[in-house]
Amino acid sequence: MNAAVDLFKTDSQGSRLEALNAWVAEVAALTQPDRIHWCDGSDTENAALVRQMQADGSLLPLNADTHPNSWLHRSSPSDVARVEHLTFVCTPQQEDAGPNNHWMAPAEAHAKMDALFAGCMRGRTLYVVPYCMGPIDSPLARCGVEITDSPYVVANMRIMTRMGAAALARIEREGEAGGAFVKGLHSIGELDPDRRFIMHFPGELTIKSYGSGYGGNALLGKKCHALRIASHQARSEGWLAEHMLIVGIENPQGETHYIAAAFPSACGKTNLAMLIPPEGYRQAGWKVWTIGDDICWMRPGADGRLYAINPEAGFFGVAPGTSQKSNPNALASIGRDTIFTNVAVTEDNQPWWEGLDKRTPKRDWQGRSFDPVNGPAAHPNSRFTVSARQCPSYSPRAEDPQGVPISAIVFGGRRASLVPLVFEARDWTHGVLVGAAMGSETTAAATGAVGVMRRDPMAMKPFCGYNFADYFAHWLSFDQAGAKLPKIFHVNWFRKGDDGQFLWPGFGDNLRVLEWMIKRVKGQAEAVETPIGYLPDADTLNLQDLSLSDEARVKLFWFDQEGWRAEFDGIGQFLAEFGARTPQALKDEQRRIAALLAG
Repeated sequence: MNAAVDLFKTDSQGSRLEALNAWVAEVAALTQPDRIHWCDGSDTENAALVRQMQADGSLLPLNADTHPNSWLHRSSPSDVARVEHLTFVCTPQQEDAGPNNHWMAPAEAHAKMDALFAGCMRGRTLYVVPYCMGPIDSPLARCGVEITDSPYVVANMRIMTRMGAAALARIEREGEAGGAFVKGLHSIGELDPDRRFIMHFPGELTIKSYGSGYGGNALLGKKCHALRIASHQARSEGWLAEHMLIVGIENPQGETHYIAAAFPSACGKTNLAMLIPPEGYRQAGWKVWTIGDDICWMRPGADGRLYAINPEAGFFGVAPGTSQKSNPNALASIGRDTIFTNVAVTEDNQPWWEGLDKRTPKRDWQGRSFDPVNGPAAHPNSRFTVSARQCPSYSPRAEDPQGVPISAIVFGGRRASLVPLVFEARDWTHGVLVGAAMGSETTAAATGAVGVMRRDPMAMKPFCGYNFADYFAHWLSFDQAGAKLPKIFHVNWFRKGDDGQFLWPGFGDNLRVLEWMIKRVKGQAEAVETPIGYLPDADTLNLQDLSLSDEARVKLFWFDQEGWRAEFDGIGQFLAEFGARTPQALKDEQRRIAALLAG
């Protein structure tokens, strides 16, 4: 293999970690690229990549007056979302991956992937992308290197991670001290859905992804590293890698409490991360600070509290539904320097998607003249990639190397019935059970059946890199002497009335619930003890300027004992799916609450 090395720059890369050099050489021998480029993350390099993609038509300029330095990428119509059924966790023993993951033996997985990678980069450039997940100087951060043949991936990784020379320097420093980095190998291959796999080797800190150029399948720092590999790494190192937003709530006294929250898809995660307070709260001096909208890494600090960082540097957000009404901060973030993927465009070449406004687009996400008979103009999973720093509510502590202290952890799903607006777990063990049992009801549009309940523990079902039973045990292990753990809450913004309409207004008014949580953390709010946890009554929350029906006041702030009895029977059956590894403490907690509900 005689690949040329092109740096797009004149300065020397300096010394490189021996292990990294050896791996790059090994991959180059297998994939046989025409050129090798070590990415430094510079503006000059990015401009060259953008020119290259514009020249080959893979990146299209958008309206420079309305969206300066913004671009549209159209992926293959067969490559538009994560492929969970083709995503594997490869551990020596299948039970270590657990029933929550697709499993393949490591030797078999390596052989399958290496056969696909053989010669796949002929005629292409191999990009070496060093990156850091988390603030570059944070002890909570972890580094990786992605090798890819996609300049689109490079451009996105530059936004989503701390990518380039600084990350490479940290990898070198840690390598000298015996530290390891996550190795991710990616190729778009032929974009053939029948030759598409994503393999994770947690014990080797390795990811191999072939056949997709899209999102979490290709940006290996995101779900693959920051959740699947990191969750395994966190278990061995004593921290947590979670599918959670991090938001700071500043009260009129100037105190800021940080909340981490886990929600499955379509449950308002990004909206909560970028929440804008209701008018009365804004006038009173409340502020909301965005740390992150998707992933949270937490580690116990010297004072016993959990401290969190957002390992990402950008947002890879779903475009449809994002509007001035639903999330004005997100919309303001993407007015410039943004990569849009699979959105539609208007007559004057502005990005457009369903839910944005009343305009009619000119071309759909596949570049065709828009015709409603072809379906939505923007793909339902179309995305925007943008730096978190462009968010108007971006927190000045987002780059804090030590992270921010977490006062509360929130779990929540989409439940049209049964589950009240908010309740607080009795203690840490109960809170872990609440997270383990959380779930959402599906809709007809998604599955063809309405109201099907799917358990999604801690919103990690697609992302936990090992057996859920061991994951629950890891969560329980943080309850030790001297620990000052966050209170755990559960919310449900989606309770419906008899008329099928939502009972709670949601969006900015969710701050009313967060205020109650903070008061509970500080010991300043009352609650009613029930078998399922501590509930506020309607008079405990600040409902000023809200008009709630009598039905809403009952269903949002109380619980149906008979319905919860059936729910806990279902929770017991769910825990049983994980067999003997399920922590006894969780089984005991489920039985304790079930007995109270039966009484």
